[in-house]
Amino acid sequence: MFYVYILLMANRQLYTGFTADLRRRLTEHKSGTVESTRNKLPVELIHHEIYVVESDARRRERFLKTTEGKRLLKQQIRDILIQKSVISNDGTLS
Repeated sequence: MFYVYILLMANRQLYTGFTADLRRRLTEHKSGTVESTRNKLPVELIHHEIYVVESDARRRERFLKTTEGKRLLKQQIRDILIQKSVISNDGTLS
């Protein structure tokens, strides 16, 4: 299995990643060994997707990192982002 995951970082930004071992990768993020999230701890897993084919997961990760992908992702996980006070009810950043 292959995973595309979204982390909410301490600076309230989202991090999108890909891995074949989600538990190990989350442990690496939380322990500060991942350079891109090291200075934005703590991080929290707020969304993940599971794929059988690696190329599908990598394609999804690339898409979610585009402007359109980020917009659609925020719509998809809107309730979580509102609960975490990342966006307001009208969809704007808090």
